[in-house]
Amino acid sequence: MAGFTIIGTGNMGSAIGGIFAAGGADVTHVNTSDAGKATIAGDVVVLAVPYPALDAIVEAYGDQLAGKVVVDITNPLNFETFDSLVVPAGSSAAAELAAKLPSSRVLKAFNTNFAATLASKQVGGLPTTVLVAGDDADAKQALVDAVVAGGVAALDAGMLARAHELEALGFLQLTLAVGEKVAWTGGFAVAR
Repeated sequence: MAGFTIIGTGNMGSAIGGIFAAGGADVTHVNTSDAGKATIAGDVVVLAVPYPALDAIVEAYGDQLAGKVVVDITNPLNFETFDSLVVPAGSSAAAELAAKLPSSRVLKAFNTNFAATLASKQVGGLPTTVLVAGDDADAKQALVDAVVAGGVAALDAGMLARAHELEALGFLQLTLAVGEKVAWTGGFAVAR
């Protein structure tokens, strides 16, 4: 099983790391304040940070991320107004990240989940489902397998171009939670 490095030690980073560890994976965490100082050990690197932090991570770790699977969990919102995404129309944070990391295999995942639903492994009485988009089938399958091994459902959501829709869904879910229309322990679920 691949080793995982999670950059970010907040609620999302901890919840995602818990899933991988529950599945038996080796997990290391890197605090964002240590950017550029820590060595990236994992074959899969999860960027559990806010969207504005991506550029600093690319600058600090770009060379170390070459050849690795990089998982973008961000939702590129305007956090001041909560009224729009801040990437160009038709694009995504994941597509921008992939352009900056051409030697990495970039995936989009976890952005449609809240930390509480990842930790509890349920949302609304249904299993939490992680949606995964990316252009590398082997990288997607490895992430899906690790998530499922950790006790959470996962679905291949298609090519990396689908990150655009996943980010729109994440934006909607966050807007509903901030507006107290859904709880941070709720959200969207996938029923099969």
